[in-house]
Amino acid sequence: MSDTEPGAPAANADQVAYWNTSAGETWAALQENLDRQLEPLGRLAMDALGPRPGEHVVDIGCGCGQTTLELAARVAPDGLVFGVDVSAPMLAVASERAGRRAPSLVRILQADAQTHRFERGRSDCGFSRFGVMFFADPAAAFSNIRSALRPGGRLGFVCWRAMALNPFMTAPLEAAIALLPCAPAPAAPEAPGPFAFADSDRVRAILARAGFGGVNITPHDEAIGGGTVDQAVNTALRIGPLGAILRERPELSVAVEEAVREVMTRHLTDRGVFLPSASWIVTAHNPA
Repeated sequence: MSDTEPGAPAANADQVAYWNTSAGETWAALQENLDRQLEPLGRLAMDALGPRPGEHVVDIGCGCGQTTLELAARVAPDGLVFGVDVSAPMLAVASERAGRRAPSLVRILQADAQTHRFERGRSDCGFSRFGVMFFADPAAAFSNIRSALRPGGRLGFVCWRAMALNPFMTAPLEAAIALLPCAPAPAAPEAPGPFAFADSDRVRAILARAGFGGVNITPHDEAIGGGTVDQAVNTALRIGPLGAILRERPELSVAVEEAVREVMTRHLTDRGVFLPSASWIVTAHNPA
């Protein structure tokens, strides 16, 4: 069910370290809330990819495995899904879930998709839900992913557009900013991270350099969330730009919680707390 890749090249050493310490542990602890939030966007990308019964799929950055299991349901009864991620804490959740629900359809692998030696031409599809924006060399990573796909194989993923277009991440930080000692420095726009693929022209160029054809990039806007105010506040204090600050300065959490709660309460609906998000749905294929 699960495997690891000892001695893998450290092309993304910073990201490997990040996702195997507090960030990975936090995502694993909050997987139910995060899956509820991200599931609709992942499903759109999955629909665009169109995995079919009997196909072999690589789930890149599979995290806690929700997408891996949904892909498994789509390729059942005799397909196979490889869930690949660098984060041991998240893959522990994925392995437990897969073992209970789809042991014959899923394999979990702790590996870096930029450098892992995939079986060449074995897979029909590559998929990712917000797992491909963290590579140090994204063109090399996508070239390596393409090597796993058969001629004519398909790629589909969802990634974030600009941070400013995603209030579900920015609103908690904006609510708390006056209570922080200093404003966080903006990340370099192309640095590995959630918004590294905000520029669709950059995404298109990366995929072209990696050898993909038929690239299609579609914007999608949707309010996401669904949890209670308490769940939304807890997630905002531990995930996203504000969460990153508070992991470094946990003593500030109490001071900012009331401000974050106020903004989340303003977005409460009869179905839970929902805030706007903006993403790209991307598809491409490996030329025959």
